Amino acid sequence: MGLLSIYDCEPKSLSPLTLAFVGDGVFDLIVREDIVCAANRPVKELNKLKVERVRCEAQAALMREIEPVLTEEETDIYRRGRNAHTSHTPKNASNADYHSATGLEALFGYLYLSGNIDRIRELIAIRRSSSEKTMKNNG
Repeated sequence: MGLLSIYDCEPKSLSPLTLAFVGDGVFDLIVREDIVCAANRPVKELNKLKVERVRCEAQAALMREIEPVLTEEETDIYRRGRNAHTSHTPKNASNADYHSATGLEALFGYLYLSGNIDRIRELIAIRRSSSEKTMKNNG
């Protein structure tokens, strides 16, 4: 059962696109939380930072970084989401990035509905840690 859910939900029985629907909202909320907690900024700037992190290419990049640390079960959920047939064709992203982002969202939806939001935060922190190392090495 999800952390805030009052419903008895079995995420393993949900379609990958349904999981991605939930994961999209979860990822968006956690990104907003990270940005707001990092610094108090004007809303326009907050939104710009959020869009940079939740756009398809950024999600695909995050997936490439976290894939090596995924469990077998997490990898399976990601693959199901990535391989799900969608009727949407991305306008400003490659098909590969779009499908990878859908897989990431499915994984986050699954983890959330399984009550494992700490794992989502842990996976997102891998990207944050990697970005901080890059900034230190370039600075």
